[in-house]
Amino acid sequence: MRIILKLLAAPFVVALTLSWAVLVFVFCWAEMILRYVSGIAGLLAIGLFIMGQTQGGIFLAIIAFLLSPVGIPAVAGWLIDKLADANAALKFFITT
Repeated sequence: MRIILKLLAAPFVVALTLSWAVLVFVFCWAEMILRYVSGIAGLLAIGLFIMGQTQGGIFLAIIAFLLSPVGIPAVAGWLIDKLADANAALKFFITT
C-alpha cells in the first residue's frame, strides 16, 4: 500500500519542483521591479505631503509600503518557502 502512495506522489514532486523554480524566477524579477516602484511611490508621497495634499500622500504612502520588500513581496516569499517545504516533505516521503 505504501508503494502505491509513493508512486502517486511522484508526479506531484515533479510538478512542485518545476512550479517552485518558475515561481522563484518570477518572484525575483517582480521583487526588483516592485522595489523601484515602491521608491517612486514613496518619493511622490513625500512630495504630496510637502504640497499639502495629505489624503493623496497617505494613499501613496500605503501603496509604497505594500509594494516595499516588507509588504506583499514578503508574503509571497513566505508562500514560496512553504511550497518548497511541502516539496521537501513529499521527497522525504518518497525516499523513505
